[in-house]
Order: sequence, then C-alpha cells, then structure tokens
Amino acid sequence: MFKKVLIANRGEIALRILRACRELEIKTVAIHSEADETAMHVRMADESVCVGPASAQSSYLNIPAIITAATISNVDAIHPGYGFLSENKRFAEIIEEHNIKFIGPKSEHIEMMGNKIAAKKIMEDNKVPTVPGLNDLSDMKKTLDFIDNIKLPVIIKAASGGGGKGMRVVNKIEDLEESINAAKIESKKSFNDDTVYLEKFFVNPKHIEIQILADSNGSVLTLGERDCSIQRKHQKIIEESPSIVLTNVEREKISNLCVKAIKSIKYEGVGTLEFLYENNKFYFMEMNTRLQVEHPVTEMITGQDLVKEQIKVASGNKIKFKQEDINFNGHSIECRINAEHPETFIPSPGKITQYHQPGGLGVRVDSAVYQGYIIPAHYDSMIAKLIVYGENRNECIQKMKRALEEYVIIGIDTNIQLHQKIIQSNEFLSGKYDINYMSKFE
Repeated sequence: MFKKVLIANRGEIALRILRACRELEIKTVAIHSEADETAMHVRMADESVCVGPASAQSSYLNIPAIITAATISNVDAIHPGYGFLSENKRFAEIIEEHNIKFIGPKSEHIEMMGNKIAAKKIMEDNKVPTVPGLNDLSDMKKTLDFIDNIKLPVIIKAASGGGGKGMRVVNKIEDLEESINAAKIESKKSFNDDTVYLEKFFVNPKHIEIQILADSNGSVLTLGERDCSIQRKHQKIIEESPSIVLTNVEREKISNLCVKAIKSIKYEGVGTLEFLYENNKFYFMEMNTRLQVEHPVTEMITGQDLVKEQIKVASGNKIKFKQEDINFNGHSIECRINAEHPETFIPSPGKITQYHQPGGLGVRVDSAVYQGYIIPAHYDSMIAKLIVYGENRNECIQKMKRALEEYVIIGIDTNIQLHQKIIQSNEFLSGKYDINYMSKFE
C-alpha cells in the first residue's frame, strides 16, 4: 500500500480522498492555491503545499508546480479526483515518468477513451450499442446524405470534449455548416483540438451510466447504474441509483457488455460508461476514466467504498470480492448543492455566515465548507453533495425532502430551493423525467 499520497484537487473531493487515505493509514499531502489557504482539506492533511495564485490555470492546472510539490514531499502516488487534471493524458504520463503512481488508469487508456470517436469504435467492436454518427465531416455531400438517412435533429460534438463545450444541436439543415464551424471554434478554444463529429440527437432520452471497477489482474466488475438525467446545460444536478426505468434483464445485458469492453482494453481503476436510453434501447456516448462526482449513490446501494477500492487497485492489489458478492440494496439519491441563485443560476461566491448540515440515519453530506468559510469566485460553484439512502425510492425521496428542509446555508445563494421543487414535481416522483426536464426552469 502507498505510504503517502498527494491530492491534486480541492473542495469536497479532496476531503473525500483524504478520509479514504486516512482509513487506509496513508499520509496525505494537500495542494492548494493562495485562495484556498484556509480550505478544510488543507487543514486536515498531514502536509500542504501552495502551488500558485487563485486562478485554476496557475494552481490546480499547473502541472510543473504539482509535480514539484509531489517531489519535495516524497509521495508514492497522486490522486487527481475529478475535473482539473483527472483526465489529462500528459499529466498521467509525467507522473509515470517521475516514478510516481497515478491513481487512475494508464495514460494510454485516458487517451484512448478521451477521444470520443476512438471510444465509440472500441465499443462497437465489443457489440456495445452506440449512437448513430459520422466522424468525418469534411465532405458536406456525405454529411448531408448521412443526415438524410438518420433524419434531423443531429448534434455536433467535440471529439476531445466534455461538460457541454463544443456542442451544437442542429434542427434545420441550413444551420448545419454554421453549427459545425461554431463547434470547431469552441472545441479548439476549450480543448486545443477542433476535431468534431456528428451524431443523431435524441429528443427525450434518459442519461444512464454504468460504474465499473477493474484491477491489473484482469478482474472487471460492474457496480450497477446511475440515472443522471436531471441536468442543466449538460451539467448534472441530481443523480439516483438504481434507475427505476430499467428491467433486471436490461441492466444485466448492458452491464455484461460494458465489462466485456473494459476487459478488451485491459483497463485498470474505476470508470464510468455513459449512455443515452430511449425506447428501451441503450446508446453509448462516452467513457469517463476517473471517479465521478455522483459515485456516493453507488456506494450507498452497494456498501462498497469506491475511493478506497480505487486506491487499492492503483497500489497493485487485487479486488478482493467477486461480481456475485456485490449486492444492490435500497435506493439512493444525490443532490448537488451549488453556490448559485436557484432561479438565475448566477454563481454566488462569498462568506458563509451560518451553516447547519442535515443528519440522521441514511443522510450523508460530502462537503468541505463550514461556517465562516469564504467561497472563492475562481472555481466550480458546487460546494456540497447531499446524499440520502432508503429501503425504497419513496422512502429515499421523503428523506431527501426532510434533509433539504434541514440544510441551512446563509450568506450566499444556493440551489437548495430548486432541489426542493424538483423532488416534489410529478415528473420526478413518477420517474418519468428525461434530460430535457430542466428546460422548464430556464
């Protein structure tokens, strides 16, 4: 097992990793920007190193500074969390070159799955259903013929993209060329790669993802699915597990296909395969080669600590349980608590003057904020994740309703009121929501 791990992240995920390391008796090194000097993960770590000014580009994305921090603190491994450098192939390569273990997949797998066109090819080779699409858009006649075959609407996507950047939905054929050019420009700006491709755009799909865990000995397990359809501008807001629209037959079939695909590339670590689901059919979109924000709902229904398992696998340990040992019990829902106005969605950095988080059986809060903490304006607005567990979905919803009522954050705006509206809406209560649900709040 590792002796010391550097956590290349901030906020709740840095604290989540720190706690897992402590339970595994691993020393921790926190990195931080000048703006995060008083952050909770910095206070709780065994050591801390400032890696730059407030801006993420100068600190949490500053690879030379992070590698220097890792070298001077003599760590065995680096955990990237999610976001920032977690899916940066070059970061993983540099870590490997310094004989430090990257707690994640090999750099070759990050590259392989980071390109959505290449990822789709791997899935197609393993009989995983994919979204009908066209990779080469250089020939406009072929592009138009393809669209004529699959019919509008279609969506233009960045091959190296994520987070909704480099995407354009095309509803009218006369908008096609302009949309391709706009997606290319945004993709180049966001990912330094203007490669885009085209896919059929599904009008009312659900967003279902499959969680996998793999070790270096060829063992690959699935830990079930999550429904992440409540999202705004491709950013998830509420996640739940299991999905109430899947049958056990559908669940087992898609999970087995995912395991087969992951085994075929000899993947190691945790990963998530994301699908659109419409008319009882799955369509692969992409794979995230990292820990997901919404991993707690999977932990709640399986009883497995994904972060600890991720660290163990990275250290070379075999997964000590088998697929038949994973029992799916109850239901779990996660609400992402953001520092933003609940109606305008404008970010709300500032000082938290009063703070009280909910508790009780089956209630979990993953957060790094506290009373008196000043939320910086430089980073993502998510400040907490409220996760609840119940024996069934109805109990889970009632528990979330109570927990949201109990959650007090004063001094800044939060989206708690928005969550209260969502979980009491007919669409959510019935489970008949899809990825367009949030359009009613626009």
